[in-house]
Amino acid sequence: MSEFNTTFQPSVFILTGLRGLVGARLWLGPLLSLMYITTLAGNCIVIYLVRTERSLQEPQYQFLSMLAGADIVLSVSTLFSVLKVFIFDLYEIAFDSCLAQLFFIHTSSSMGSGILLAMAFDRFVAISHPLQYTTILTNSRVTRMGLAAFLRGIALMMPLPILLKRLPFCKGQVLSYSYCIHPNVMKLACGQVKINIFYGLVLVIFSFGVDFLLIAISYALIFQAVMGIASREGQMKALNTCLSHIFIVFIYYGPLLAITVMHRISRRSSPIAHAVLGNIYLFMPPMLNPIVYSLKTKQIRSALRKSLKIQRR
Repeated sequence: MSEFNTTFQPSVFILTGLRGLVGARLWLGPLLSLMYITTLAGNCIVIYLVRTERSLQEPQYQFLSMLAGADIVLSVSTLFSVLKVFIFDLYEIAFDSCLAQLFFIHTSSSMGSGILLAMAFDRFVAISHPLQYTTILTNSRVTRMGLAAFLRGIALMMPLPILLKRLPFCKGQVLSYSYCIHPNVMKLACGQVKINIFYGLVLVIFSFGVDFLLIAISYALIFQAVMGIASREGQMKALNTCLSHIFIVFIYYGPLLAITVMHRISRRSSPIAHAVLGNIYLFMPPMLNPIVYSLKTKQIRSALRKSLKIQRR
């Protein structure tokens, strides 16, 4: 294990696989490789279809392509460290590389959260104000909403590596995951960590917390509008357009909430539970997003079939 330098910052951190699961690397390595291939291929296909098919030039699909972009950034951010652990049995990550990785992980996660909020607003407008849908969600407004999610993510997460860089580390070098995230790295620091703790709490509340609250409010208004539809068939048709988004919201925020709670009560939580939830949060939403929307959205399925037919000619 590497020695600490004169500023009490380690030259490397030690990443961790699934401790306690004997032989996990033998089956997790190929499984995670397959998940990465599925994630990157699926999200690239979504972006390609939205950019090339006229039938998908609508706000909801433009937001979906933005979400796919954020998922690609998130997956690429962890690709090398995760596969290095589970494929090559190498556990060290350089200190600065760790800080860069956690910045991209948290930034892309914040971007994804902001885009999910924009998608909830899109569904609200489509169901509650269908006649004004195209005038409210114009192309320029959709672009500005996506840009706002992007810039917010960068602005909110930029202080994280800066705040960690100023700290000495005296509680070891071993992290709980096969990648770096702020709460996990911060637990190894000593000195004045109250600023980091406070800022981390602010991020959770005013980024992910506020986004989830606004999404919940959007769906409360959506359900209220749906109840005002006269026919049962019309109600089911309106709700069906929201099912994919609702599912993605739950698989995105559920593990995130669990991880946040577990970091607050880490002394009473299992290390394996930490690692499993961390991997679910990191791998499942980016992989499932394109799959769920492809299975549930007729327009995407049609565009995919059309594209495949063109490629065969």
